[in-house]
Amino acid sequence: MNNPQIVNAAALLGRILLSAIFILYGYNKIGGYANTSAYMAKMGVPAALLPLVILTELGGGLLILLGYQTRIVAFLLAGFTLLTGIIFHLSVGDAANMISFWKNVAIAGGFLGLVAHGAGAWSIDGRLKK
Repeated sequence: MNNPQIVNAAALLGRILLSAIFILYGYNKIGGYANTSAYMAKMGVPAALLPLVILTELGGGLLILLGYQTRIVAFLLAGFTLLTGIIFHLSVGDAANMISFWKNVAIAGGFLGLVAHGAGAWSIDGRLKK
């Protein structure tokens, strides 16, 4: 595509869509701290990691939204998303969990697109590049 306005708008919209779930769920984990902590423990993940999870989701989501250090953050969130998909959703024979697992795989793919192409001109990274 040769139209820079369309390319920049698509990059911004892609970052908004990818970051929304992380910002929302990271924020919701603060309010539902006890329930999330219990669920993590039930799944064999130390509940002591919850603050790091919240920081990763909320902080990483905001960094992607703003387009700051995008390639690094997107790479880390792709790994985080695949790991959480495997730990919490990979359950062959459970259709609902498998949908969530493949959703995580697709989101990781979107993050890898950001790793490859960056945040675009309409981002902090784009501004700093000038």
